[in-house]
Amino acid sequence: MEKQFDVLALGELLIDFTENGLSGQGNPLLEANPGGAPCNVLAMLQKLGWHSAFVGKVGKDMFGRQLRAAAEEAGICMDYLVEDPRVHTTLAFVKTFPNGDRDFSFYRDPGADMMLREDELPLEALKSCRIFHFGTLSMTHEEVRFATKKAVGLAKKSGALISFDPNLRPPLWFDLEEAREQIAWGLSRCDILKIADNELEFMTGETDFDRGAALLKAQYPNIRLLNVTAGAEGSYCYSGEKKVFVPSFRLGGTIETTGAGDTFCACVLSNVLEQGLEDMSEKRLKAMLRFANAAAYLVTTRKGAIRSMPEREEVELLLSEH
Repeated sequence: MEKQFDVLALGELLIDFTENGLSGQGNPLLEANPGGAPCNVLAMLQKLGWHSAFVGKVGKDMFGRQLRAAAEEAGICMDYLVEDPRVHTTLAFVKTFPNGDRDFSFYRDPGADMMLREDELPLEALKSCRIFHFGTLSMTHEEVRFATKKAVGLAKKSGALISFDPNLRPPLWFDLEEAREQIAWGLSRCDILKIADNELEFMTGETDFDRGAALLKAQYPNIRLLNVTAGAEGSYCYSGEKKVFVPSFRLGGTIETTGAGDTFCACVLSNVLEQGLEDMSEKRLKAMLRFANAAAYLVTTRKGAIRSMPEREEVELLLSEH
């Protein structure tokens, strides 16, 4: 049966306030960038020609309206975005360091994204996607956790591939052991995993990527494609017995790293949509990582995420030049 969406993602949609210079009085100026990891992934998938939809909740306020407009502008189907009349849209204030790394301060106690309920899920849409993508920000609190787990189950039962990015944000968890438990649940359900180096260490205790990946693959044999992002170093891919590493693009001009991992994740999902998960040769895996690294680099040279995703042609031009 033909599916309605190539990728459906569930999770947070929020405003990232990022520094953008100083006022005449010397105060930091903050730019309200639309963001949230799942929608960042979908925005890049739209740039690559895929049809996507988002499931989540924002406040019935000016920021919620801004987020809906930005996502629709990116081409994402927002028919399943719920507006909460009582709880405001979640806000994140992002401090960017000279090397591009970030520190987050969240205004989310509560925030609308964590108020999504099971009875607000679009059941038919969840049964009609080729890939279902989620992270753990929709698992920090009980009610939205129930909704997330139900959504994963419905999509999986209907034949969708499950994509998971832990996207660990320690300040949002009351207890990091609970975070570990929920990440483990996601690991046990996914076919495609994108995990950052710090998250791999958090879950395995290993700083060696090969050993950490081997532990995850042994514990979670359901994971068919495992990608580890290592920031400025590059990215690793483990598929079957194959291991591939591709260095990152170090061409200068990095402003901030917001959305880089999500861009990488989207490019991997695009490759899977094009070619499936079977018979992934080393040559194909290297090409996949190279494209994903190039796209992620381009995003680091721009502010924000949803509105910063590169066109396919920009990525291909970068690859042809380097």
